Amino acid sequence: MTTVELTKDNFNDVVSGDSIVLVDFWATWCPPCLRFAPIYDKAAEKHPDLVFGKVDTDAQQELAATFEISSIPTLMIVREGVVVFSKAGALPAPALEQLIQQAKALDMDEVRNAVAGQQS
Repeated sequence: MTTVELTKDNFNDVVSGDSIVLVDFWATWCPPCLRFAPIYDKAAEKHPDLVFGKVDTDAQQELAATFEISSIPTLMIVREGVVVFSKAGALPAPALEQLIQQAKALDMDEVRNAVAGQQS
């Protein structure tokens, strides 16, 4: 599967479903972003059951500001509409694979209960 370009217009539609969505916040002028891109693309090919999105922080400044992206690349993972991971920095392929496996293994009932507990 190829990656999906995410914008403020389609972001909510893409991440609100039942699937796991990986979001790469990046920019064309960012050397670490450009080094991470082929790793991210290979993971997208390996996991066609997941959605891999990319947010160009220059073109989508409002979206980057919404998520308080202050350093790129930043990888965010959204599962069933809940942000379950967000961290700046390019990852090597094995670390990205490990994160994907952890996201797949999450008990989302536990995650939702933890989120509800934090909000109250």
